[in-house]
Order: sequence, then C-alpha cells, then structure tokens
Amino acid sequence: MTTLPTPRGTLTPNRSLADLTWLRVGGPADWLFQPADEADLAAFLRDLPPGVAVFPMGVGSNLIVRDGGIRAVVIRLGRGFNGIAVEGERVTAGAAALDAHVARKAAEAGRDLTFLRTIPGSIGGAVRMNAGCYGLYVADHLEEIRLITRQGEALTLPARDLALRYRQSSLPEGAVIVSATFRAPAGDPAELAARMEEQLAKRDASQPTKERSAGSTFRNPAGFSSTGRADDSHDLKAWKLIADAGMRGAQVGAAQMSPMHANFMINTGGANAADLESLGEEVRKKVFQSSGITLEWEIMRVGEAAPLHESQEEKSGA
Repeated sequence: MTTLPTPRGTLTPNRSLADLTWLRVGGPADWLFQPADEADLAAFLRDLPPGVAVFPMGVGSNLIVRDGGIRAVVIRLGRGFNGIAVEGERVTAGAAALDAHVARKAAEAGRDLTFLRTIPGSIGGAVRMNAGCYGLYVADHLEEIRLITRQGEALTLPARDLALRYRQSSLPEGAVIVSATFRAPAGDPAELAARMEEQLAKRDASQPTKERSAGSTFRNPAGFSSTGRADDSHDLKAWKLIADAGMRGAQVGAAQMSPMHANFMINTGGANAADLESLGEEVRKKVFQSSGITLEWEIMRVGEAAPLHESQEEKSGA
C-alpha cells in the first residue's frame, strides 16, 4: 500500500465525495486532503509519491463524480484559503472564496466584479473554467494567480500564461490554485449592490436555483474569441437546442433536464452519477439528431464508473 506524507491538515482515506458536490452523487476518493495552509499543501505535494494522482476540487458546483469514485488524492481547500483583500483596484481572493462573496466584498469597497455574483462555485474553479456571466469573463479582469505545483513549488503566473478561453484554461498538471488577483474598475457601492440584486432576481426567475443542479450542463455552441468572450455573430444557445430536440424535462431515473431551464440537469432525489451522465449523453444524441450540432459538456465528469453488478444492485434496490 502506498504511504502518503503526514500533513498538519486533514487526510481522510476512502472518503465519499457525494456530500461535497452540488448534485449529491459520487463514489469515494482514495484520499481527501484538506490542507491547513499553503505551507502544508506545498510540503504534502512535494513529499507525495510521484505516481499518486492529484485532483483539486472546489465546492463541487460544476462536477459529476462517477459512482466508482476517484483514484487520486482529492485536494479541497478550506478556511485557510478563502480570504479576500481589496487594495486600490486590485482584488485578491483565496481559491476557496466563493465567487458571490468576492463580488460582494469588492462592491462594498467600490470595486466592480459584479459578474461573479451569480456564478456558482469558488474562485479557483472560476479561474480554471474561465467562468463568465453577463458578457464578462474571468479573463477580462484576472491579473495573476498563485499556485502550488505538483512538485510543491509556489509560483505566481500572469493571466496571459493561462491561455484562458471559453470555459477552459491551461495549468501545470497537478497544480493547485491558491489565490487569484483581479483588476476591478471603480463603481458606486450602492449602484453595484442594486445591480447584483437585479442579477439575482433575473437568475431566480429563469433557473432552478432551489433544485440540486450543477449550473449549465452544456456549453453554448457559439463562436468565441481567445479570451472567451462570445462572438455576437453566433447566437446558438444550448437550452434552445435541447428544448427544440424535445428534451426539456427528459428523465433517466431521478435525473432530469429541468422543465424550467432546459440546460440545467437536476437530481430530483436518489439519482446516481450514472443516471445523470446517461441523461446527458441521451440529450447530446437527440440534439445531434435534431440539429446536427454536437453539444459539449460544461459540467466536469471525473472518476470511474461503478462496477456493473453494483449499478444493477442499486437499480433493483438491493
């Protein structure tokens, strides 16, 4: 059996990840590591045997962990990594800070990062996915990030080195983002607060925010610039393609494409990862048959499927 370093933080073997994802599905990680601080993370990665895989995990807002779990050390940052500091036009946030909290803290200081307010998840995930909303993306404001490499080295990288593009970035393999610094334009705190309230109201009126979902299931099949901004000459929306294919409200087991927003997949209660992924693949198939367009997953899917006999037993209620 592989021997792992002994950290100051919490290292838990065979830890189920289902309760750490918004969809509430998923098997166990071989280990779940919650570092005490940056030095603890760096020392752990430095001393970790090279053959052991690493998977950084945020708050699980855009993630399906398959039912067989993950053969890796899953690293989940906590309270030591969620600080937010505003200095002039620069806003620095720990990777575990929630996007919504960063938007609010910046607004209170008269700095505009309001596009983050309705994006689910944490800053580390937002950077990795070049998250965006209302026509703005992380790439539009990101100045630099700080990360710990798989070899345990601390690096500061400028945003240009991340090759940020639509819902993607390029990071060193196994690296863990620990903080990000944004340049935020000035704004009136009251006006920024009002704008965020309007954004929340609009979101709640159009999206199933009270359900177990992981945000948008598929990427919009539009044209995008190198920074990830949508090209207005393309206006294809995933939700419309799904609805036109007759898949709004479609179900596999307890997994469902939301009747409220066709591009949101929800766990209505008791779904497993296989149900969710099967439904997604059925949607992709029907959309291709209907429109000739292949939808690409926006939700990240990781890990291994459960052994067939386990899936059959779950379905039979054994």
